[in-house]
Amino acid sequence: MTEHREWTVTGHAGEISARTWPNPRGYWLAVLVHGYGEHIGRYQHVADALVEAGAAVVGHDHAGHGQSAGDRVLINDFERVVDDQHLVIQRARQEYPDIPLILIGHSLGGMIATRYAQRHIDELAALVLSGPVLGSWYPLDLLEYDEIPETPIDVATLSRDETVGDAYAADPLVWHGPFRRPTLEAIDDCLYTINFAGAFGDDVPALWMHGDDDELVPIADTRAGMDRIRGLGFEEIIYPGARHEIFNETNYKDVLADLTAFVRGVLG
Repeated sequence: MTEHREWTVTGHAGEISARTWPNPRGYWLAVLVHGYGEHIGRYQHVADALVEAGAAVVGHDHAGHGQSAGDRVLINDFERVVDDQHLVIQRARQEYPDIPLILIGHSLGGMIATRYAQRHIDELAALVLSGPVLGSWYPLDLLEYDEIPETPIDVATLSRDETVGDAYAADPLVWHGPFRRPTLEAIDDCLYTINFAGAFGDDVPALWMHGDDDELVPIADTRAGMDRIRGLGFEEIIYPGARHEIFNETNYKDVLADLTAFVRGVLG
């Protein structure tokens, strides 16, 4: 297991908790962007695989998530979250200034990574999206209610490996409460912005990875959004039977191997 180093930077809602999995011989920089309600500490095994594949790895807890400051899962504007992401990357670049950057976003982190790519495409060598929230997302239907109802995530939808759901349910740094109305409104606004901000430049390769049995982020909704932004340098891999967290699925080693093979192809 790769030992990580924790550090902080001041973001839009206060102190951001970040970590680096160092690699003195790293020839690319992997930046992990986690999803809604979770935290970067759940990505240790992903970081291990990426370090083994030649990366130095960086990630942080979004505002209101994990060990970062802010009201829990309360985000009023995802443009500020993208700003925070930029701060983290700028800090990481102080240690790793000259190696190519691959941005890897999962779930709602895929939405954040996509918006980051639209705003900072010149910084990226490639973009990887795992089960990304794009196009539309059914939890936004909750905005029709005067009071947002309790809608806990069914942990069985995360992975065919039951231990993943058990660990998620027992994790005190994971948010287990209801959606916050401002956060849902901010997600809706961000998806609208992404849909009409234009396609990626053809010079930046992108890989979309998704489980075809993903009930949390249905693949059809993501595909509708992806068709709006995909450029010519675009690949997709769909995993039969896989649920939402493909990096935690029963075939996660194959998923991570596909990710690193894509990176090797991009970097030559």
